[in-house]
Amino acid sequence: MIRVVLADDEPVVRFGVKAVLATARDIEVVAEAENGREAVDLVARHRPDVAVLDIRMPVLDGLDAAARIRELHPDTKTLVLTTFADDAYISRALGEGAAGFVLKTGDPQEIISGVRAVATGGAFLSPVVARRVVDQLSRAHPRPLATQRIEVLTAREREVLGLVGAGLSNAEIAARIHVVEGTVKVYVSTILRQLGVRNRVQAAIIAHESGIIPG
Repeated sequence: MIRVVLADDEPVVRFGVKAVLATARDIEVVAEAENGREAVDLVARHRPDVAVLDIRMPVLDGLDAAARIRELHPDTKTLVLTTFADDAYISRALGEGAAGFVLKTGDPQEIISGVRAVATGGAFLSPVVARRVVDQLSRAHPRPLATQRIEVLTAREREVLGLVGAGLSNAEIAARIHVVEGTVKVYVSTILRQLGVRNRVQAAIIAHESGIIPG
């Protein structure tokens, strides 16, 4: 069972997200918070697998909450709920250790997929959010830069990067390319170091930007 702490300052949104997650038999919302500080406290109390955090919350916003959770409770992964209005927060969120981004107004199934992906060590970008992020980054860094960055990777490492970008966990990647999970961990560590990024989400964005996500 994947245990989740859900944080959003709007009760209607919390109700809706909780209702969506309740349709998944392997996910349980163990606590709800209405601000980031409360979310951090509840993570300390319940030690969930995933914290689903709205970006804009009073007292402590979702990004500061994500940073504190990463520092204090690194075993809890964070999935950020975002809207198009939150574009300005994206680059900051990448540095705060968020493992995924889901659009509030997107396909409800993406919330379930996102929780499952980050709970198992993967990264998840809602397709609409991914396109938005890539478009935003491309304005500052043209697409050729991304393709140039991945040239330092071997063919196998590029394959693994594409699967990271698709939201697969290490175990799922291992099954896909027929190696043991420990080998995938080595690949991922090497990829992050070679690309000069801090986490899987940043690597996933480069995968999307360079167009190597498998079909």
